[in-house]
Amino acid sequence: MSSPTLSAAASGAAKRSAIVGAIFLMATSAIGPGFLTQTAKFTGQLGAAFAFAILVSIVIDIAVQMNVWRVIGISGLRAQDLGNRVIPGLGWVLAFLIATGGIVFNIGNIAGAGLGTDALLGVNVKIGGTVTAALAIAIFLFQRLGGALDRFLALLGILMLVLTLYVAIVSHPPVGLALKNSVLPEKIDFVTITTLVGGTVGGYITYAGAHRMLDSGVSGPEGVAEVSRSSVTGILLTGVMRVLLFLAVLGVVSAGIDIVGAKNPAGAAFEAAAGEVGIRIFGMVLWAAALSSIIGASYTSATFLVPNKPESKRLQNLLTIIFILISTGLFLVLGTAPATLLVFAGAFNGLVLPIGFTMIMFVAVFRQRDLLQGYAYPTWLIVLGVLGVAVAWWLAWVSFGGVFALLK
Repeated sequence: MSSPTLSAAASGAAKRSAIVGAIFLMATSAIGPGFLTQTAKFTGQLGAAFAFAILVSIVIDIAVQMNVWRVIGISGLRAQDLGNRVIPGLGWVLAFLIATGGIVFNIGNIAGAGLGTDALLGVNVKIGGTVTAALAIAIFLFQRLGGALDRFLALLGILMLVLTLYVAIVSHPPVGLALKNSVLPEKIDFVTITTLVGGTVGGYITYAGAHRMLDSGVSGPEGVAEVSRSSVTGILLTGVMRVLLFLAVLGVVSAGIDIVGAKNPAGAAFEAAAGEVGIRIFGMVLWAAALSSIIGASYTSATFLVPNKPESKRLQNLLTIIFILISTGLFLVLGTAPATLLVFAGAFNGLVLPIGFTMIMFVAVFRQRDLLQGYAYPTWLIVLGVLGVAVAWWLAWVSFGGVFALLK
Protein backbone atom coordinates (compact mmCIF):
# COMPACT_ATOMS: atom_id res chain seq x y z
CA MET A 1 0.00 0.00 0.00
CA SER A 2 1.39 3.42 -0.93
CA SER A 3 1.89 5.99 1.80
CA PRO A 4 -0.17 9.23 1.90
CA THR A 5 3.03 11.17 1.24
CA LEU A 6 3.80 9.19 -1.92
CA SER A 7 0.20 9.49 -3.10
CA ALA A 8 0.25 13.25 -2.57
CA ALA A 9 3.57 13.52 -4.42
CA ALA A 10 2.22 11.49 -7.34
CA SER A 11 -0.92 13.63 -7.45
CA GLY A 12 1.17 16.82 -7.41
CA ALA A 13 3.41 15.51 -10.19
CA ALA A 14 0.37 14.58 -12.29
CA LYS A 15 -1.12 18.04 -11.80
CA ARG A 16 2.17 19.75 -12.75
CA SER A 17 2.38 17.55 -15.85
CA ALA A 18 -1.17 18.50 -16.82
CA ILE A 19 -0.45 22.22 -16.35
CA VAL A 20 2.65 21.89 -18.56
CA GLY A 21 0.43 20.09 -21.05
CA ALA A 22 -2.10 22.95 -20.95
CA ILE A 23 0.67 25.47 -21.60
CA PHE A 24 2.06 23.52 -24.55
CA LEU A 25 -1.41 22.72 -25.90
CA MET A 26 -2.15 26.44 -26.17
CA ALA A 27 1.30 27.25 -27.59
CA THR A 28 1.54 24.39 -30.09
CA SER A 29 -2.08 24.82 -31.21
CA ALA A 30 -1.21 28.37 -32.24
CA ILE A 31 1.92 27.18 -34.09
CA GLY A 32 0.28 25.50 -37.06
CA PRO A 33 1.05 25.37 -40.79
CA GLY A 34 -0.67 28.74 -41.25
CA PHE A 35 1.51 30.24 -38.50
CA LEU A 36 4.69 29.27 -40.39
CA THR A 37 3.45 30.60 -43.74
CA GLN A 38 2.02 33.77 -42.21
CA THR A 39 5.21 34.66 -40.32
CA ALA A 40 7.46 34.05 -43.34
CA LYS A 41 5.22 36.01 -45.70
CA PHE A 42 4.90 39.04 -43.41
CA THR A 43 8.65 39.05 -42.74
CA GLY A 44 9.28 39.05 -46.49
CA GLN A 45 6.90 41.98 -46.93
CA LEU A 46 7.85 44.14 -43.92
CA GLY A 47 11.41 43.07 -43.17
CA ALA A 48 12.72 44.16 -39.76
CA ALA A 49 9.62 46.34 -39.21
CA PHE A 50 7.65 43.14 -38.64
CA ALA A 51 9.29 43.00 -35.18
CA PHE A 52 6.94 45.75 -33.96
CA ALA A 53 3.86 43.83 -35.11
CA ILE A 54 5.11 40.73 -33.29
CA LEU A 55 5.69 42.65 -30.05
CA VAL A 56 2.27 44.31 -30.11
CA SER A 57 0.51 41.05 -30.96
CA ILE A 58 2.23 39.28 -28.04
CA VAL A 59 1.06 42.00 -25.62
CA ILE A 60 -2.52 41.72 -26.93
CA ASP A 61 -2.36 37.92 -26.77
CA ILE A 62 -1.26 38.08 -23.12
CA ALA A 63 -4.18 40.40 -22.28
CA VAL A 64 -6.65 38.01 -23.93
CA GLN A 65 -5.28 34.77 -22.52
CA MET A 66 -4.80 36.08 -18.98
CA ASN A 67 -8.49 36.98 -18.88
CA VAL A 68 -9.70 33.77 -20.55
CA TRP A 69 -7.64 31.49 -18.31
CA ARG A 70 -8.53 33.44 -15.16
CA VAL A 71 -12.30 33.53 -15.74
CA ILE A 72 -12.49 29.87 -16.82
CA GLY A 73 -10.08 28.79 -14.08
CA ILE A 74 -11.83 30.60 -11.23
CA SER A 75 -15.34 29.65 -12.36
CA GLY A 76 -14.39 26.02 -13.01
CA LEU A 77 -16.66 26.12 -16.07
CA ARG A 78 -15.78 25.56 -19.70
CA ALA A 79 -16.48 28.41 -22.12
CA GLN A 80 -19.72 26.94 -23.46
CA ASP A 81 -21.06 26.43 -19.92
CA LEU A 82 -20.19 30.03 -19.05
CA GLY A 83 -21.88 31.22 -22.24
CA ASN A 84 -25.07 29.33 -21.43
CA ARG A 85 -25.08 30.83 -17.91
CA VAL A 86 -24.80 34.34 -19.35
CA ILE A 87 -27.30 33.90 -22.22
CA PRO A 88 -29.04 30.54 -22.66
CA GLY A 89 -27.86 29.02 -25.95
CA LEU A 90 -24.81 31.28 -26.34
CA GLY A 91 -22.48 28.45 -25.37
CA TRP A 92 -23.90 26.19 -28.06
CA VAL A 93 -23.45 28.95 -30.64
CA LEU A 94 -19.78 29.09 -29.64
CA ALA A 95 -19.56 25.30 -29.82
CA PHE A 96 -21.02 25.30 -33.35
CA LEU A 97 -18.64 28.00 -34.57
CA ILE A 98 -15.59 26.27 -33.09
CA ALA A 99 -16.54 22.79 -34.31
CA THR A 100 -17.30 24.03 -37.84
CA GLY A 101 -14.11 26.06 -38.13
CA GLY A 102 -12.12 23.31 -36.41
CA ILE A 103 -13.04 20.63 -38.94
CA VAL A 104 -12.26 22.84 -41.94
CA PHE A 105 -8.93 24.04 -40.58
CA ASN A 106 -8.07 20.51 -39.53
CA ILE A 107 -8.20 19.56 -43.21
CA GLY A 108 -5.48 22.17 -43.72
CA ASN A 109 -3.55 20.84 -40.71
CA ILE A 110 -3.58 17.30 -42.09
CA ALA A 111 -2.54 18.61 -45.50
CA GLY A 112 0.27 20.51 -43.77
CA ALA A 113 1.38 17.28 -42.08
CA GLY A 114 1.48 15.63 -45.51
CA LEU A 115 3.57 18.46 -46.93
CA GLY A 116 5.89 18.17 -43.94
CA THR A 117 6.49 14.45 -44.44
CA ASP A 118 7.03 15.13 -48.15
CA ALA A 119 9.71 17.74 -47.41
CA LEU A 120 11.29 15.58 -44.70
CA LEU A 121 11.16 12.10 -46.22
CA GLY A 122 9.75 12.44 -49.73
CA VAL A 123 6.55 10.64 -48.68
CA ASN A 124 3.37 11.14 -50.73
CA VAL A 125 1.35 14.02 -49.25
CA LYS A 126 -1.88 12.03 -48.82
CA ILE A 127 -0.05 9.09 -47.25
CA GLY A 128 1.90 11.37 -44.92
CA GLY A 129 -1.22 13.26 -43.87
CA THR A 130 -3.19 10.08 -43.24
CA VAL A 131 -0.40 8.44 -41.21
CA THR A 132 -0.04 11.61 -39.12
CA ALA A 133 -3.79 11.67 -38.44
CA ALA A 134 -3.59 8.00 -37.42
CA LEU A 135 -0.79 8.91 -34.98
CA ALA A 136 -2.98 11.64 -33.47
CA ILE A 137 -5.80 9.11 -33.02
CA ALA A 138 -3.40 6.64 -31.39
CA ILE A 139 -2.48 9.25 -28.79
CA PHE A 140 -6.13 9.53 -27.77
CA LEU A 141 -6.47 5.75 -27.60
CA PHE A 142 -3.82 5.47 -24.87
CA GLN A 143 -5.26 4.37 -21.56
CA ARG A 144 -3.24 7.01 -19.75
CA LEU A 145 -4.34 9.77 -22.13
CA GLY A 146 -3.49 12.73 -19.92
CA GLY A 147 0.16 11.93 -19.28
CA ALA A 148 0.80 10.74 -22.83
CA LEU A 149 -0.79 13.82 -24.39
CA ASP A 150 0.99 16.27 -22.10
CA ARG A 151 4.44 14.76 -22.65
CA PHE A 152 3.94 14.48 -26.39
CA LEU A 153 2.87 18.11 -26.75
CA ALA A 154 5.86 19.28 -24.72
CA LEU A 155 8.17 17.18 -26.93
CA LEU A 156 6.69 18.65 -30.14
CA GLY A 157 6.98 22.20 -28.78
CA ILE A 158 10.62 21.80 -27.75
CA LEU A 159 11.46 20.12 -31.07
CA MET A 160 10.05 23.04 -33.07
CA LEU A 161 11.87 25.60 -30.92
CA VAL A 162 15.27 23.88 -31.15
CA LEU A 163 15.13 23.30 -34.93
CA THR A 164 13.95 26.83 -35.67
CA LEU A 165 16.65 28.24 -33.36
CA TYR A 166 19.29 26.43 -35.45
CA VAL A 167 18.00 27.97 -38.70
CA ALA A 168 17.76 31.39 -37.02
CA ILE A 169 21.45 31.13 -36.09
CA VAL A 170 22.74 29.97 -39.50
CA SER A 171 20.72 32.61 -41.41
CA HIS A 172 22.69 35.40 -39.61
CA PRO A 173 19.78 37.86 -39.11
CA PRO A 174 20.41 41.54 -38.28
CA VAL A 175 19.34 41.23 -34.64
CA GLY A 176 20.18 44.83 -33.78
CA LEU A 177 17.97 46.17 -36.57
CA ALA A 178 15.15 43.87 -35.43
CA LEU A 179 15.45 45.11 -31.84
CA LYS A 180 15.36 48.72 -32.98
CA ASN A 181 12.27 48.14 -35.12
CA SER A 182 10.46 46.41 -32.27
CA VAL A 183 10.11 49.82 -30.57
CA LEU A 184 10.86 52.27 -33.40
CA PRO A 185 9.38 50.60 -36.48
CA GLU A 186 10.11 51.88 -39.96
CA LYS A 187 6.56 50.90 -40.90
CA ILE A 188 3.39 50.05 -38.94
CA ASP A 189 0.76 47.76 -40.47
CA PHE A 190 -2.30 47.40 -38.21
CA VAL A 191 -3.94 44.80 -40.44
CA THR A 192 -0.85 42.61 -39.98
CA ILE A 193 -1.06 43.01 -36.20
CA THR A 194 -4.74 42.03 -36.07
CA THR A 195 -4.05 39.06 -38.37
CA LEU A 196 -1.30 37.86 -36.02
CA VAL A 197 -3.62 38.15 -33.02
CA GLY A 198 -6.30 36.16 -34.81
CA GLY A 199 -3.76 33.48 -35.67
CA THR A 200 -2.54 33.03 -32.08
CA VAL A 201 -5.70 33.50 -29.98
CA GLY A 202 -8.48 33.14 -32.56
CA GLY A 203 -10.98 30.29 -32.88
CA TYR A 204 -10.44 27.19 -30.76
CA ILE A 205 -6.92 28.36 -29.76
CA THR A 206 -8.49 30.87 -27.34
CA TYR A 207 -9.76 28.04 -25.13
CA ALA A 208 -7.39 25.13 -25.82
CA GLY A 209 -5.08 25.69 -22.85
CA ALA A 210 -7.78 26.85 -20.42
CA HIS A 211 -9.96 23.78 -21.09
CA ARG A 212 -6.96 21.48 -20.66
CA MET A 213 -6.19 23.28 -17.38
CA LEU A 214 -9.68 22.44 -16.09
CA ASP A 215 -9.08 18.80 -17.02
CA SER A 216 -6.02 18.90 -14.76
CA GLY A 217 -8.19 19.81 -11.77
CA VAL A 218 -6.89 23.35 -11.31
CA SER A 219 -9.83 25.68 -10.62
CA GLY A 220 -11.26 28.10 -8.08
CA PRO A 221 -9.94 31.41 -6.65
CA GLU A 222 -7.13 29.60 -4.82
CA GLY A 223 -5.51 28.68 -8.13
CA VAL A 224 -5.27 32.25 -9.51
CA ALA A 225 -1.47 32.54 -9.25
CA GLU A 226 -0.87 29.27 -11.09
CA VAL A 227 -3.49 30.13 -13.71
CA SER A 228 -1.93 33.54 -14.43
CA ARG A 229 1.59 32.16 -14.64
CA SER A 230 0.53 29.35 -16.98
CA SER A 231 -1.42 31.61 -19.36
CA VAL A 232 1.48 34.04 -19.77
CA THR A 233 3.98 31.20 -20.18
CA GLY A 234 1.93 29.68 -23.00
CA ILE A 235 1.72 32.94 -24.94
CA LEU A 236 5.43 33.65 -24.38
CA LEU A 237 6.31 30.21 -25.79
CA THR A 238 4.28 31.03 -28.89
CA GLY A 239 5.99 34.43 -29.01
CA VAL A 240 9.47 32.90 -28.75
CA MET A 241 8.67 30.58 -31.66
CA ARG A 242 7.35 33.53 -33.69
CA VAL A 243 10.51 35.55 -32.94
CA LEU A 244 12.85 32.67 -33.84
CA LEU A 245 11.01 32.04 -37.09
CA PHE A 246 11.00 35.77 -37.84
CA LEU A 247 14.78 35.99 -37.28
CA ALA A 248 15.40 32.89 -39.42
CA VAL A 249 13.47 34.42 -42.32
CA LEU A 250 14.81 37.94 -41.72
CA GLY A 251 18.37 36.72 -42.23
CA VAL A 252 17.38 35.39 -45.65
CA VAL A 253 15.37 38.50 -46.61
CA SER A 254 18.20 40.80 -45.50
CA ALA A 255 20.54 38.91 -47.84
CA GLY A 256 18.36 40.08 -50.74
CA ILE A 257 16.49 36.83 -51.37
CA ASP A 258 12.84 37.30 -52.36
CA ILE A 259 10.56 34.70 -50.74
CA VAL A 260 7.23 36.57 -50.94
CA GLY A 261 6.45 35.18 -54.38
CA ALA A 262 7.50 31.63 -53.45
CA LYS A 263 4.86 28.91 -53.33
CA ASN A 264 5.98 28.12 -49.78
CA PRO A 265 7.67 31.20 -48.24
CA ALA A 266 8.75 29.44 -45.02
CA GLY A 267 10.20 26.46 -46.89
CA ALA A 268 12.03 28.75 -49.31
CA ALA A 269 13.54 30.67 -46.40
CA PHE A 270 14.72 27.52 -44.61
CA GLU A 271 16.29 26.21 -47.81
CA ALA A 272 18.03 29.51 -48.52
CA ALA A 273 19.40 29.59 -44.96
CA ALA A 274 20.59 25.99 -44.61
CA GLY A 275 20.36 24.32 -48.03
CA GLU A 276 19.22 20.69 -48.17
CA VAL A 277 19.40 20.42 -44.37
CA GLY A 278 17.12 23.46 -44.14
CA ILE A 279 14.47 21.74 -46.27
CA ARG A 280 14.57 18.67 -44.00
CA ILE A 281 14.34 20.85 -40.89
CA PHE A 282 11.42 22.74 -42.40
CA GLY A 283 9.69 19.43 -43.10
CA MET A 284 10.13 18.34 -39.48
CA VAL A 285 8.95 21.70 -38.08
CA LEU A 286 5.94 21.77 -40.43
CA TRP A 287 5.03 18.19 -39.53
CA ALA A 288 5.32 18.85 -35.79
CA ALA A 289 3.31 22.07 -36.10
CA ALA A 290 0.60 20.29 -38.10
CA LEU A 291 0.37 17.32 -35.73
CA SER A 292 0.10 19.54 -32.65
CA SER A 293 -2.60 21.61 -34.35
CA ILE A 294 -4.55 18.46 -35.32
CA ILE A 295 -4.49 17.41 -31.67
CA GLY A 296 -5.36 20.90 -30.40
CA ALA A 297 -8.24 21.55 -32.81
CA SER A 298 -9.82 18.12 -32.31
CA TYR A 299 -9.40 18.00 -28.54
CA THR A 300 -10.71 21.53 -27.96
CA SER A 301 -13.67 21.07 -30.31
CA ALA A 302 -14.62 17.92 -28.39
CA THR A 303 -14.46 19.72 -25.03
CA PHE A 304 -17.11 22.13 -26.32
CA LEU A 305 -19.56 19.27 -26.91
CA VAL A 306 -19.45 17.43 -23.56
CA PRO A 307 -19.78 18.51 -19.91
CA ASN A 308 -16.66 18.81 -17.77
CA LYS A 309 -17.28 15.68 -15.71
CA PRO A 310 -15.07 12.62 -15.07
CA GLU A 311 -17.72 10.29 -16.50
CA SER A 312 -17.65 12.25 -19.79
CA LYS A 313 -13.95 11.64 -20.50
CA ARG A 314 -14.51 8.54 -22.65
CA LEU A 315 -17.15 10.34 -24.72
CA GLN A 316 -14.80 13.32 -25.08
CA ASN A 317 -12.00 11.06 -26.34
CA LEU A 318 -14.40 9.38 -28.76
CA LEU A 319 -15.56 12.73 -30.15
CA THR A 320 -11.94 13.85 -30.53
CA ILE A 321 -11.20 10.75 -32.62
CA ILE A 322 -14.36 11.31 -34.68
CA PHE A 323 -13.23 14.89 -35.42
CA ILE A 324 -9.89 13.61 -36.69
CA LEU A 325 -11.56 10.89 -38.78
CA ILE A 326 -13.98 13.35 -40.41
CA SER A 327 -11.18 15.80 -41.18
CA THR A 328 -9.01 13.02 -42.62
CA GLY A 329 -11.83 11.75 -44.81
CA LEU A 330 -12.46 15.24 -46.18
CA PHE A 331 -8.72 15.70 -46.75
CA LEU A 332 -8.53 12.49 -48.79
CA VAL A 333 -11.51 13.59 -50.88
CA LEU A 334 -10.63 17.27 -51.30
CA GLY A 335 -6.83 17.16 -51.04
CA THR A 336 -7.02 20.34 -48.99
CA ALA A 337 -9.80 22.71 -48.01
CA PRO A 338 -10.92 24.76 -51.05
CA ALA A 339 -10.16 28.49 -50.82
CA THR A 340 -13.86 29.40 -50.55
CA LEU A 341 -14.36 26.99 -47.66
CA LEU A 342 -11.30 28.34 -45.87
CA VAL A 343 -12.57 31.92 -46.18
CA PHE A 344 -15.93 31.04 -44.67
CA ALA A 345 -14.28 29.00 -41.93
CA GLY A 346 -12.03 31.98 -41.28
CA ALA A 347 -15.13 34.11 -40.87
CA PHE A 348 -16.47 31.63 -38.31
CA ASN A 349 -13.11 31.73 -36.55
CA GLY A 350 -13.24 35.51 -36.62
CA LEU A 351 -16.54 35.44 -34.73
CA VAL A 352 -15.37 33.06 -32.01
CA LEU A 353 -12.91 35.49 -30.43
CA PRO A 354 -15.15 38.61 -30.19
CA ILE A 355 -18.30 36.74 -29.11
CA GLY A 356 -16.50 34.47 -26.66
CA PHE A 357 -14.17 37.12 -25.28
CA THR A 358 -17.00 39.64 -24.83
CA MET A 359 -18.77 36.96 -22.79
CA ILE A 360 -15.59 36.35 -20.75
CA MET A 361 -15.25 40.05 -19.93
CA PHE A 362 -18.96 40.32 -19.09
CA VAL A 363 -18.47 37.59 -16.49
CA ALA A 364 -15.32 39.31 -15.19
CA VAL A 365 -17.13 42.64 -14.72
CA PHE A 366 -20.73 41.74 -13.84
CA ARG A 367 -20.79 38.13 -12.58
CA GLN A 368 -18.02 38.13 -9.97
CA ARG A 369 -20.36 37.28 -7.11
CA ASP A 370 -21.93 34.12 -8.52
CA LEU A 371 -19.89 32.73 -11.43
CA LEU A 372 -16.51 33.79 -10.02
CA GLN A 373 -17.28 32.73 -6.45
CA GLY A 374 -16.99 36.27 -5.08
CA TYR A 375 -13.51 36.85 -6.52
CA ALA A 376 -12.59 40.55 -6.80
CA TYR A 377 -11.39 40.85 -10.39
CA PRO A 378 -8.35 43.19 -10.84
CA THR A 379 -9.22 46.52 -12.46
CA TRP A 380 -6.05 46.59 -14.55
CA LEU A 381 -6.92 43.22 -16.05
CA ILE A 382 -10.44 44.43 -16.88
CA VAL A 383 -8.98 47.46 -18.69
CA LEU A 384 -6.64 45.21 -20.71
CA GLY A 385 -9.55 42.90 -21.44
CA VAL A 386 -11.80 45.69 -22.71
CA LEU A 387 -9.04 46.81 -25.09
CA GLY A 388 -8.73 43.19 -26.19
CA VAL A 389 -12.47 43.06 -26.91
CA ALA A 390 -12.13 46.10 -29.19
CA VAL A 391 -9.32 44.40 -31.10
CA ALA A 392 -11.35 41.18 -31.33
CA TRP A 393 -14.30 42.93 -32.98
CA TRP A 394 -11.94 44.66 -35.41
CA LEU A 395 -10.59 41.21 -36.29
CA ALA A 396 -14.14 40.04 -36.99
CA TRP A 397 -14.72 43.02 -39.28
CA VAL A 398 -11.53 42.23 -41.23
CA SER A 399 -12.45 38.54 -41.38
CA PHE A 400 -15.91 39.17 -42.79
CA GLY A 401 -14.44 41.68 -45.21
CA GLY A 402 -12.79 38.67 -46.86
CA VAL A 403 -16.17 36.95 -47.17
CA PHE A 404 -17.82 40.01 -48.74
CA ALA A 405 -14.91 40.35 -51.18
CA LEU A 406 -15.32 36.70 -52.14
CA LEU A 407 -19.06 37.09 -52.73
CA LYS A 408 -18.45 40.04 -55.06
